[in-house]
Amino acid sequence: MRRLSCLLGLCGTLSIMSAFAAPVPHTVQAVASFTVLADVVAHVGGTHVHVTSLVPPDGDPHEFEPSPDDARQLRQADIVFMSGEGLESWFSRLAHAAGYHGTPVIVSNGISIYTPPGLQQAETDPHVWNSVPNVIIWTNNIRDALIAIDPADADSFRTSAAAYVTQLRALDRDIRDRIATIPADRRRILTSHDAFGYFGRTYGLTFMAPQGLSTETEASAGDIAALIRQIRQTGVTTYFMENAADPRMVQQVARATGSRPGGELYAEALSPPGGPAPDYITMMRHNTDLMVTAMQATR
Repeated sequence: MRRLSCLLGLCGTLSIMSAFAAPVPHTVQAVASFTVLADVVAHVGGTHVHVTSLVPPDGDPHEFEPSPDDARQLRQADIVFMSGEGLESWFSRLAHAAGYHGTPVIVSNGISIYTPPGLQQAETDPHVWNSVPNVIIWTNNIRDALIAIDPADADSFRTSAAAYVTQLRALDRDIRDRIATIPADRRRILTSHDAFGYFGRTYGLTFMAPQGLSTETEASAGDIAALIRQIRQTGVTTYFMENAADPRMVQQVARATGSRPGGELYAEALSPPGGPAPDYITMMRHNTDLMVTAMQATR
């Protein structure tokens, strides 16, 4: 009996020691504002981070209406990631409703911001991720933020970020090589709203769109008439819809110019899993393929 008591005591002691020696790893609960950003956070965080996107796949981050479930996700988050530059205009309302008093990580800090020329009032373009070098900056900012909140897994975050940056640099080279096959006077694209300014600046394309930087803006009749004249002069023959934007305005311009549909671009939201753009790298390759095909057909 005495021997049994000693054995039981020893087992209990070993169990307690084991619990302290090998704690269950903590998974960081991260919330990202929209799917493109959530995908990049997931690549950097790996198995140490669980990421939730507030705006769903195919969702419009400009016109997003948060739900009570989004408020719950925000309250439970260990860390929150936003792109910034005015994209998430709804976040302050959500934070107030959720009682969230934290400071989100703005991943676009350090990016050279683009302001489209010709606007009556200077307005920052928030669509920074449509240039791959900008997402490399995102990746480094996300890495540093995760290390700050979970220093025990710092080496893993550094390794994951470095591997992802290698993929992004290869993607950037591939896009530049594809665009280089198109003569400079054919590098024009018609799309729903002005979401590709960073793509155009980085890769040497001109984008035309009836709507401005946000899908919430309305183009005037004069703006549409001027765009139609520009398209007729430049010989653009293909137009693109966007997965998260209302297609009616660009279709109106297409009917007036005789442009034909070139497919669906993913400007600011990923597709659901199994779709043509389930992650950022696939999204950029998909968009580039459609654009190059359209520009090759330009008269």
